Amino acid sequence: MDESFRPLAGIRVVEMSHMIMGPSCGMFLGMLGAEVVKVEPPEGDKTRDLTGMGRPFFPLFNRGKKSIQLDLKAEAGRRALDALLATADVFVDNFRDASLAKMGADPQDLRRRYPRLILASHKGFLSGPYQDRTALDEVVQMMTGLAYMTGPTGRPLRVGSSANDIMGGLFGAFSVLAALLERKETGKGRSLRVGLFENCLLLVAQHMVQFDLEGVDPPPMPERTFSWPVYDIFDTADGRQMFVGAVTEGQWAALCRLLELDELLADPGLQARMDQIDARHRTIPVVAKAIASRQSAQLGTDFERLGIPYSPIARPSDMYSDPHVMRPGGLATSRLPDGQSFRAPALPFQVDGLMLTGGGDVPAPGQDTDQVLGSLGFDAEGIGKARGASRQAA
Repeated sequence: MDESFRPLAGIRVVEMSHMIMGPSCGMFLGMLGAEVVKVEPPEGDKTRDLTGMGRPFFPLFNRGKKSIQLDLKAEAGRRALDALLATADVFVDNFRDASLAKMGADPQDLRRRYPRLILASHKGFLSGPYQDRTALDEVVQMMTGLAYMTGPTGRPLRVGSSANDIMGGLFGAFSVLAALLERKETGKGRSLRVGLFENCLLLVAQHMVQFDLEGVDPPPMPERTFSWPVYDIFDTADGRQMFVGAVTEGQWAALCRLLELDELLADPGLQARMDQIDARHRTIPVVAKAIASRQSAQLGTDFERLGIPYSPIARPSDMYSDPHVMRPGGLATSRLPDGQSFRAPALPFQVDGLMLTGGGDVPAPGQDTDQVLGSLGFDAEGIGKARGASRQAA
């Protein structure tokens, strides 16, 4: 894996955020080489204590960061935050502006006092009628129509990950990179605001534009009008499920030959792609019967050899045995403060043929408080007052 591609080396990011959207922004910047200092309250980030589906949130999105604890209800904590921000290039947050003001980080005040500082605020909505609403990933999926498009009619479903939170953090990092480039020319920072709702709006833009161009609401994806002869999930002889697509004339012919469906190849009513699409009601059951008589492993081998799009229906846990994921560099190992480790993907691109290193280890609560504040000139007594009654680092 590539350890030399660190374009943000020397950039200090101060992150004051929780859950996913803000922390993912900090994670992306850290993976590009920035020093990310996460500010936690004396009791530690509450995300650390989540269980179930929330269990991975803190370790996954806070890999490779430094952690300091500050009591921002106390004057000593706010003075320490000021000293830290005076050395920072970027400030990442995902709190309401009123909450930030109470913690000594009022955005307008920061803009005035630190003109070179880039403020990256992650909010539920951009400025407008909804700007003060409370938002969650699920809320904006319902609001924008993404949930409507994902589930069948009458059963709106959120997508199966925190897609908006993660992508919102990515747009935060993207806008920070742009502001850093501009600052090289102007010497001035920018106030950036990233909206969870607007992020989701971009995800449904294709359906919005279809309506704008055609005047017709597209149906939910499970009920969509198909544009391809085969684009379906099938059962195999060994009880597996497999998605198979045939979207070109060549793929249609190759699939029919493989499945020995000569009658479909010879059918005069199935010689053009639109005819094949219009006849799905009678061809798909025939294809399904042929696939149901074959083993999934052999089908996969044959589909790959013929260039037919396919995939077994996998669970996320199956990725730990997927040969492509498990190739050298596909996953990076991070260590928790208690010594437990986990494997997670790094950024999904290569630099000169190599993927980047992983996000690093997960900090214990406040483990870097002494080092970071000491470098700012605070003595032991000052650090203790700024830190407050904290959960001690492991």
